Amino acid sequence: MSISAPKLAATPGTPPRYRLAIFDFDGTLADSGDWFLSIADDLAERFRFRRIDSAEIETLRGRTTREVIRHVGIPRWKLPAIARHIHKRLAGETDRIDLFDGVTDMINELVASGVRIAVVTSNAEHNARAILGPDIVAKIDMFECGASLFGKAPRFKRVLRKLGVAHADAISIGDETRDLTAARKVGIDAGAVLWGYANRSILTALKPDVVFDSPAEVIDFMLGTRREAAA
Repeated sequence: MSISAPKLAATPGTPPRYRLAIFDFDGTLADSGDWFLSIADDLAERFRFRRIDSAEIETLRGRTTREVIRHVGIPRWKLPAIARHIHKRLAGETDRIDLFDGVTDMINELVASGVRIAVVTSNAEHNARAILGPDIVAKIDMFECGASLFGKAPRFKRVLRKLGVAHADAISIGDETRDLTAARKVGIDAGAVLWGYANRSILTALKPDVVFDSPAEVIDFMLGTRREAAA
């Protein structure tokens, strides 16, 4: 059963809920949605798929990643080429993308409390590093970048193996249905964030272990040890 992150009070000396948080990047740490929408028409023309009308955007947020791809008519075989093009273009425009409000504090507080951080993304590592900035990059234990659109599960397994973390001690935190599906395949807990691409209904339908409305709620959930009544 999925739950919304409760308000929690941290008890000094108590370990965090998980030893490792595996974060998605785009839509979870980086506010890149508007940038992707700004190049959508160019991508549609270059790779010959249907353009997305502005009136469709909110509806598409309520569909799974696979459904969105089918809706615009992108064959699976084109996905790697599209990804390479996006990553190359983004490399020259990383200054247009900021981190979501609260993400820097979230990473800093988790790391200061002993939580290890990994980033697993289909984006290129040089793009992720440029957008995160050197201070945050220095706090990340492992990057697994360039994952295929539906290939995150093997990357999760690699992160767990290389960092020596048990499945029960890790949580995946992302904003898309494919993040939740990958976590389920690997057998780790899955957290869904609501500030990214997909909307609440499509994410909660997949029954994440916890739902976060803000980065501050991630801190509370990861570091808190007892529930308090909502203010």
